[in-house]
Amino acid sequence: MNFEEFLKMSEVENQILGADSEPGSMDLTRAAAVEVNRDLYHEAETRGMTLSELLECDEYDPSAGNSPLDAFQRQLVLAGIRLGGKSPSTVEMFYQQAPALLPEFMRREIKRGQNMRPELGRLVANSTTVASNSYTPFHIDTSDDSKFALRPIGDGSDVPQLLVTEQNHAVKVADYGLALKTSYKALRYRTTSQFRVLLWYIGFKLQSDKIGMVIDCIINGDGNDNPAAVVNAASSGTLAYNDLINLWSQFSPFEMNTLVCHIDRLKDILALDEFRDPLAGHRFQKSGELLSPLGARLIRCDAVPSDLVLGIDHRFAVEEVVTQPLMIEYDKVIEQRFEEAVISESITYAKVIAEASVALDTVFS
Repeated sequence: MNFEEFLKMSEVENQILGADSEPGSMDLTRAAAVEVNRDLYHEAETRGMTLSELLECDEYDPSAGNSPLDAFQRQLVLAGIRLGGKSPSTVEMFYQQAPALLPEFMRREIKRGQNMRPELGRLVANSTTVASNSYTPFHIDTSDDSKFALRPIGDGSDVPQLLVTEQNHAVKVADYGLALKTSYKALRYRTTSQFRVLLWYIGFKLQSDKIGMVIDCIINGDGNDNPAAVVNAASSGTLAYNDLINLWSQFSPFEMNTLVCHIDRLKDILALDEFRDPLAGHRFQKSGELLSPLGARLIRCDAVPSDLVLGIDHRFAVEEVVTQPLMIEYDKVIEQRFEEAVISESITYAKVIAEASVALDTVFS
């Protein structure tokens, strides 16, 4: 989801769940039969679901294809919780009318904040959920692609083979947590609209940190002796267009479709004469989309060392491995009015094909 889609979705939700909204002809019969409480959160956790996903199950309140609201949003309507309009509900009203809905509301809004950094999707080839806290990536032998090149197979001839094994070392899926520490007094009179912005920022920051984790995996590898190959610029301390051409040339048969660098190198790239193409400038001025003269998407990430420019084929470079999706300590939020609640996720990143990422070093001895 890009940022424009996010804003559109939020606008629609605000209209539906706003102050002037009424359920109207919406059928809330099945929603009313569902009691959202700690036990329901526990059931969702046991089944490896979020509360929103559980509510959509057949035994609860599945959404029809044309429903303007999902099952969780119908619970908000039923409780009279307003997210927009002239008089959005306060956090205190949330606790008075439906305290058990607050943890899932927080999780959903934090996820929306994460979607405000869509760049992560331009860096990750795939996201995999596993049931263990360690994961052994594939090892794909690309050292001699002639062995699995397409060719006619005659009688008695060998069939081309692509050798796929496991890496020597498993990668650990680490637990990451952030404690949201505040007081009920500080939040009770805040509107849900105000509270959402805080939750969006938390998600935005978490996503930014994950982008930094991807960059570390690309540069240093995942522990299986697979750091990014490095090519040097023609002259140390400078970045020329020919250096980017050289980086681009390292990618056959892959495609350098993404460039990631520190803001200092990004400014150098934007200042290149070759970047000053009228169409590229028009797209940048109109939408803020950065497109390099080589057709690669430019992404700013200050976690990249300032002397490096990373070229990536995001379709094959890195995979995301998840054992626990984003979750919130629902007990503390419901019962203690979250003086401190931990937001956690268990995630790591692993290389898929090492040759799909190359680093350009602009400062070397």
